[in-house]
Amino acid sequence: MIQQFDKRNKDIKVWINGELLHRDQAKISVFDSALQGGDAVWEGMRVYNGRIFCFEQHLSRLMESAKSMDFANIPSLKEVKNAVFSTLEANGMKDDTHIRLTLTRGEKITSGMNPKLNQFGCTLIVLAEWKPSIYSGKELKLVTSSIRRNSPLCLDSKIHHANLINNILAKIEANHAGVDDAIMLDLNGFVAETNATNIFMIKNGVVITPFPKACLPGITRGLIIELCINNNIPIIEKDISVTELYNADEVFTTGTMGELARVAEIDRRKINNSGNILSELQAIFRTLTETEGESLPF
Repeated sequence: MIQQFDKRNKDIKVWINGELLHRDQAKISVFDSALQGGDAVWEGMRVYNGRIFCFEQHLSRLMESAKSMDFANIPSLKEVKNAVFSTLEANGMKDDTHIRLTLTRGEKITSGMNPKLNQFGCTLIVLAEWKPSIYSGKELKLVTSSIRRNSPLCLDSKIHHANLINNILAKIEANHAGVDDAIMLDLNGFVAETNATNIFMIKNGVVITPFPKACLPGITRGLIIELCINNNIPIIEKDISVTELYNADEVFTTGTMGELARVAEIDRRKINNSGNILSELQAIFRTLTETEGESLPF
């Protein structure tokens, strides 16, 4: 499954440090930390029906990630919001839109790893594209990757950073296996997440998801936990083995770009998909996307 170019994005404008530039002119410096070391944090957000879904939660995580990375001269929430709103307005985007919001440590005075070389402040990039949900109407096939998800011993998954080599290597394995995505395990061999999404299973009426130790505690993941609690659907966090996934009643992934997607197969084992809890959660989630979120000011 490969995303296709959408002709509506041919002439989009991209925000870079206060300027709205045609996509062909939207560039950053070769001295920017994002290029030199993947030294950046980012968020992915979706626009539904004139609203940015979970906007505050995403901005909060962006700021916390930047603080954890000890970025200097971080733009204010007001500045970031203005950049996002201005970009969407310039492109006439009010629905069916994905926003890639990136904050890098900024330009260096000379190439090198030391953050003390960054003396110009952060680089803020807002890339908004016309883009439907990546897994819309699709049932996923997954394979277990040999690439492990970092634990806090190596790199804390609570930092939503842009250094995604682990995930890319796992995705390469999925590509070679001819499936959609790869399941990544933690250092103890328990399920963490996929290379792109969080993962849930349902067994005997209980929704189960891994502890957020090696996985990113995703915004959509947290929302699903909240929805289960509010709708009297039993839910627990626990260490999950791949064997448990094989024998689940239902398995699904969650993420901003993928929303809630059913998993049909893992390592060539067919998932039963015998229940209806996922369908119930998908319906509740869809209603929320149509009614919740921060309204666009234009």
